[in-house]
Amino acid sequence: MAESTTHHRPLRGWDKPELDLTNAQWQSSSRGLGDVQIAFVEGFIAMRNSARPESPSLIFTPAEWGAFVSGARKGEFDLT
Repeated sequence: MAESTTHHRPLRGWDKPELDLTNAQWQSSSRGLGDVQIAFVEGFIAMRNSARPESPSLIFTPAEWGAFVSGARKGEFDLT
């Protein structure tokens, strides 16, 4: 399934490229039981809502992803 893109001006301080997620290999979280999918694309981690794959994806650098996962493990995020 091709992912749609919306053109808008990047946020100030946004230093990530616009990634082409069309052929991304999405992986389900929680062994397929979760609502989130991730893909590794051009050195970044993309995350999307598996129930609405056409929605915009969040893009993380490896450092941002590590901080996000670490915070989630500590209970700083409600991932349910």
